[in-house]
Amino acid sequence: MARLAMLLYGVGSYVIFLFSLLYLVGFVGDLIVPRSVNRTPPAELTRAVVTNTLLLLAFGVQHTVMARRAFKQRWTQLVPPAAERSTFVLVTCIILALLYTQWRAVPHVVWQIDAPAARIAMHAVFAAGWAIVLLSSFLIDHFDLFGLRQTWAYWIGRPYTPPVFQVHSLYRWVRHPLMLGFLLALWAAPTMTAGRLLLAGVLTTYILIAIQIEERDLLATHGQAYADYRRSTSMILPIPGLRRTSAAPESRRPHELPES
Repeated sequence: MARLAMLLYGVGSYVIFLFSLLYLVGFVGDLIVPRSVNRTPPAELTRAVVTNTLLLLAFGVQHTVMARRAFKQRWTQLVPPAAERSTFVLVTCIILALLYTQWRAVPHVVWQIDAPAARIAMHAVFAAGWAIVLLSSFLIDHFDLFGLRQTWAYWIGRPYTPPVFQVHSLYRWVRHPLMLGFLLALWAAPTMTAGRLLLAGVLTTYILIAIQIEERDLLATHGQAYADYRRSTSMILPIPGLRRTSAAPESRRPHELPES
């Protein structure tokens, strides 16, 4: 019964995550969903900025703290290790739900692109960003990243082993393609309002800080292997001529969004 409960917990957390991610696409892009970055009840400017910033900081703090090894060691004394990742995902979804319901639009237009071809191009970059996020998650190990692999291993009675990461595909060009995808999705706006600019600016700052923290962890864990990879591969933007030529495996598990 405990194994079945663990499996159902992992599956339930994953389903909630999928809904939250789809809503995030609509929320950022101001598409379809009832409440988006530009469509919420009006609020006084200062209150809107303070509220939105606090919501984004809550997201960043949760990701940074819960992704750290020291926190996990203490946290797994309270929750089963097999449920640790699914719990992380579930807490992320709760914070995203707060973001969706409590966000206050700041509709002042910062820039607007009127040319139809340019607007289509911006929408294409937006879609490409989310596609890169999804592809990157599978290159890491999508089901491990979002907790299903851990709960499945518990269900079938096998010990959990972290996935072995190989430098291939997008990871030959940049160390953090998942982050690159998020940045493209955040900034590809044919109409950029002050509210979306706040969202993009705060999350971009968080991403750049989180990468530095994560890379310190990766260096501490994998030493020279990751140091060599970091020297030969750019962080976010692909740089011609700076590309890893070997696809030798590295037993690292990148903690990118949604883990930071």
